[in-house]
Amino acid sequence: MKKKTECIFEGKKDAKNKTKLKSVYTQLFITEGELNEVNNEHETLKVLKDKAFRGQQSLEKPINCNEIFSRVGNNEDPNKTVLTKGIAGIGKTVSVQKFLLDWAEEEANKDIDCMFLLPFRELNLLKEEVEQCSFHKLLVEFHPGLGELKETKMLEDLQLAFIFDGLDESQLSLFKVDSMVKTLKKEASVDSLIANLIKRNLLPKSRIWITSRPAAANQIPSQYVDLFTEIRGFSDKQKEEYFRKKIPNEDEASKIITHIKKSQSLYIMCHIPVFCWITATVLQEILIKKQEQDVPSTLTEMYTHFLLIQLNMKNEKYDKEVERDFTKLMESNKGMLLKLAKLAFEQLKKEKIMFYERDLTDSGIDTREDSEYSGLCAEIFKQESIIHEKKVYCFIHLSLQEFLAAVYVFYSYLNKNMDDLQFFIDIEFPKKLQLDHLLKKAFDKAIDDEKGHLDLFLRFLLGMSHESNQERLSCLLKVIQHIKQWQNKSENQNLSPEKAINNLFCLLELKDSSLYNQIMKYLNTETLPDRSLSLSNCSALAYILVVSEQLLDELNPKKYNTSNTACRRLIPAVRCSRKALLAGCELSMSCCECISAALQSENSPLRELDLSDNYTLEGAVKLLCDGLKSSHCKLQILKLVCAELVSAIYSIAPYLKELDLSSNGLQDSGLNQLLTGLEDSYCKIKSLKLAWCNLSQKSCNFLSSFLKASSESQLTDLDLSNNDLQSSGIELLSAGLGNPKCKVEILSLSGCMITEEGCSSLASALRSNPSHLKKLDLSYNHPGMSAGGLISAKNEDSCPFCLCE
Repeated sequence: MKKKTECIFEGKKDAKNKTKLKSVYTQLFITEGELNEVNNEHETLKVLKDKAFRGQQSLEKPINCNEIFSRVGNNEDPNKTVLTKGIAGIGKTVSVQKFLLDWAEEEANKDIDCMFLLPFRELNLLKEEVEQCSFHKLLVEFHPGLGELKETKMLEDLQLAFIFDGLDESQLSLFKVDSMVKTLKKEASVDSLIANLIKRNLLPKSRIWITSRPAAANQIPSQYVDLFTEIRGFSDKQKEEYFRKKIPNEDEASKIITHIKKSQSLYIMCHIPVFCWITATVLQEILIKKQEQDVPSTLTEMYTHFLLIQLNMKNEKYDKEVERDFTKLMESNKGMLLKLAKLAFEQLKKEKIMFYERDLTDSGIDTREDSEYSGLCAEIFKQESIIHEKKVYCFIHLSLQEFLAAVYVFYSYLNKNMDDLQFFIDIEFPKKLQLDHLLKKAFDKAIDDEKGHLDLFLRFLLGMSHESNQERLSCLLKVIQHIKQWQNKSENQNLSPEKAINNLFCLLELKDSSLYNQIMKYLNTETLPDRSLSLSNCSALAYILVVSEQLLDELNPKKYNTSNTACRRLIPAVRCSRKALLAGCELSMSCCECISAALQSENSPLRELDLSDNYTLEGAVKLLCDGLKSSHCKLQILKLVCAELVSAIYSIAPYLKELDLSSNGLQDSGLNQLLTGLEDSYCKIKSLKLAWCNLSQKSCNFLSSFLKASSESQLTDLDLSNNDLQSSGIELLSAGLGNPKCKVEILSLSGCMITEEGCSSLASALRSNPSHLKKLDLSYNHPGMSAGGLISAKNEDSCPFCLCE
């Protein structure tokens, strides 16, 4: 096992790319997750959206890969089945390899006697070979040494671990067969054997680790899984660590890190380890050749450079020459490149990333006779010999498959190969297919695809069109206009945030920044916009704000004259705002998650938050409490309608200057709890608004004690309007107001059912402590004749307050 796992290959498998795993391995960010519904978005783009919109890596506790079978919480039993999901290229297989290597070198999981790696791609081939077999025979196929084991009972007594890598590649019919298998010798189909192992009918003591891309993860019913985890790729710190390990020259590494930080989309995509490798390969080559004027600024340019490097590597090895002209280089490798591009496109349409011999044959690739194959394919295409010496193939990363698929479609257009373009044109072809017509159709096809598996392909196709068609600029302008019209349509209510953001990327791939500039105008204008911001542009605006790290003085979604649905699309921008006015936005659970993440983010700029007039979901209370209690939360002004959050306010009390809890069902008990917490936390609050909080005379007693408690009190504005305090309550409150420690300057008692007796108590208090009060609101009360006493107090030089009757 140690021999199999101690080395890693970046790119093709040969001695040049062979590296000791431990010398380059960078710890990935793995966190506990959930088995959610199937993802309806392109998984690579999901990384960008999650990074920008959730930004929660710093909040979640990472899980060490070697500890996935460890105990959780107070559970005395270790996890028996773990399901880990992660997008293509995020590091699932490398994590498995590191896990096996550490076990083989006795550095981790020493309680496990034997580990078996059973990749689904190999189980697929075994299923084709054998109709039925025993589980013992299945293990022998992967580990022939077990054939000498005469008594299988020994395996049942050992602590075993089975690792199933690549559930998304599985062609097995798991959980669709009913046969029961409880012994190692009973024969059944491969599907049934694996299902019975996962169901715990077979080898119930064993531990199981399954890895999968997100879209396939729910093939395993949740009742059979003890722990769900998710690999999020590299954190920002881990990205830098990777580049410095990959590039020994410190100056080169620093230059590369600086460049990718300038492009937020490239920088965020470097969460994916394979993309880090592609980026390092391209930028290192450019720096070595001192061609810094050629540094890629778009995704298409990055992948074009990468392909150029791989083609030159093939030329150096087989043709002993280097060709710098991209057109000539492509022409000299045209035959095999088109075969690979066709394979990429055909399999992308089927949403497949693993191919078998028959798939290559269908695309005209003969691995046995084609000399070109051993050259070009080896650089951008991987083949692995697996069970029974059969081979399985894939591109070095899904994004390279999408890039080559776009190459094939663009080539088909140039050569008028209409059959291959039928995928986009579902009606009779026009006699002369214009490029803008094809690109519009490709755009519409990607928009309509709910899973988003064509989104990155579309960006590449548009990028190639720009690079190759400067002389056809008018054609591209039509496509740009088509995308912008889609983006600006207010009726496109069902366009997801991911699609809206990808549309922005598409335009940037065409090097058109007009939509970007149009969206930014909404931020730079002092006056209200003359038309509402569309749903799509709300998503794009939030994304631009977050990834650019531009600090916003005020986020007020209502300012853009949008619907509540559109308002919610802007919520992620809370992370980069000083003031967030979110009153009446009908916040969803995901909105509250964004707000909580913003409050918990390191160096959070948020100082004012208005959440009033929102119906708070039950599950959202905990999220918001976690945010308010965070040590990073430095809110100074808070307005909310949720009595359940009162306990969390104590954590931010030292920073809080204004607290508006109006229209909460706070009641006397809630206010008592709040004031006790504020008093204990040395708060410096200046404004406290408690209008319409269902308070009675009891609350006046609590407030009176609070006003008298500390000489350090800075409370100057107290609003108790529209509470049933009555005169008896005002008499209690007056004891606090008359205390010299009280510094209240503005007191609002409108609509508090105060009669003549209450006003008399107030007049007496104001004469006792006359120097602070500047404004007193007694409107909608019944002061009677005692109002004269207040007016008399007002007219005294030592008590010059404004009386609102």
